[in-house]
Amino acid sequence: MENFAQPESAAEIDDMRDEYDFSNSVRAPYAGLAGDVHIVSLDPDVRSAFPDSESVNAALRILIKAAKSVEQPEEFRKAS
Repeated sequence: MENFAQPESAAEIDDMRDEYDFSNSVRAPYAGLAGDVHIVSLDPDVRSAFPDSESVNAALRILIKAAKSVEQPEEFRKAS
């Protein structure tokens, strides 16, 4: 395994321009807001039918309700 030389100080690796000012920055301010988010990719034809996540959720809730009202074959039922 090769040993790479470590910089002596932060000044050696400071290649930021003077006009970059991060003194008031906050690291990942919205990272905690995501919560339990699941991202999925929709095909273009499906995406065009749903303008936002609320409409996708509404359609899926209707589908879930309809599926529960129909007798499903044994092989599609979840194991208890």
